[in-house]
Amino acid sequence: MTNQWKYDKIGMYSLKEGGSLAQGNSLDRIRENVKNYVGEKVRLKANKGRKKTTIREGVLESVYPNIFVVKIDGGYNSIRRVSYSYSDILTETVEVTVYDEGEQIRIS
Repeated sequence: MTNQWKYDKIGMYSLKEGGSLAQGNSLDRIRENVKNYVGEKVRLKANKGRKKTTIREGVLESVYPNIFVVKIDGGYNSIRRVSYSYSDILTETVEVTVYDEGEQIRIS
């Protein structure tokens, strides 16, 4: 079945009955991809805005319904944990690359 969009009275696009959102399926697919790599070493490239990006390496520690957590060794005996949502991957705010047996796999 194809998506059938309609224009409603308040100027918003919405799906007619029987349609489906591709974005929901994409988020589910991203969530499953991330879940497959728990415990693996990853590289995060995060867009911080105004042409600022940070690159960090760590271990994909845990996965939750709306976010995933990466454990980063900050040096000087400190450990940081950063969390991102799956929509950050979808909107390409964050790029996650997994190092798996010498291979680099980008999660998207």
